[in-house]
Amino acid sequence: MNLTKISASGKGGRDYYDTCFQEYHRNTFNIDPTKFLSVLTNHLTGGASILDIGCGSGRDLLWLKNKGYKPTGFERSQNLAELARKNSGCRVVNGDFTRYDFSGYHYDALLLVGALVHLPHPELFSVLLRASSALKQRGIIYLSMKEGIGQSHTKDGRVFILWQCEQLEKIFLDLGFVILDFVRNKSVLKTGEVWLSYLLAKERNI
Repeated sequence: MNLTKISASGKGGRDYYDTCFQEYHRNTFNIDPTKFLSVLTNHLTGGASILDIGCGSGRDLLWLKNKGYKPTGFERSQNLAELARKNSGCRVVNGDFTRYDFSGYHYDALLLVGALVHLPHPELFSVLLRASSALKQRGIIYLSMKEGIGQSHTKDGRVFILWQCEQLEKIFLDLGFVILDFVRNKSVLKTGEVWLSYLLAKERNI
C-alpha cells in the first residue's frame, strides 16, 4: 500500500523508501485503489479536500484528483515525494509525520493507507492525534494497518508492526474517534497478509 512507510526502527523502513523508491513505485502504483478509496469518498461531497499522508509515488492522489477531489500529498521520502508530484500533478509536502505540525491545515479528510505500518505500538496514539489536527471540525479518516501479533519482516529488510482489532479500537476510542466503517481484506498483492481498514470520524457528534 502507500506511504512514507517510515519506520521508527530505522533501516527497516526509511532507508528502503529512500533508496528503493523506483522498485516501490513499480510494485504499487498500478494497483487499482477504487475499492478502498470509495469507502472514503462515499462519505465526502464532490471537491472535498483530502490530505494523503504517506502518499508514496502518487497513485491515490491521481485517482482522487481524477474523481474531482482536491488532494494534497505528504511524504517522508524525498524521492517518492518527487515521483508523486510528477505522477499526480498535485502538491506534495516532504516531511516527517511523527514531528510535523499539522494544526495549520483544514482538510475534509485524511488518507492513511498503510502509512503507519512501521510505527511502534506506543507511538500510534500521539501520531494520530498530531495528524488529526489537520482535519476540519467534522473531518473523517481512512486508515489501514496490517493484522497480526508482534512484527513481520520482509526480505528487503523492512519491519512491519502488526495489530489486532481490539488494540486499534482502544486507541480510536481513547482519541474520541467514532468508527463509521470497518473492512478486513487480504492483500491484493497475494502475499497472504490481511489489512484492517477503518473509516473514522473525528468527533462523536458527526
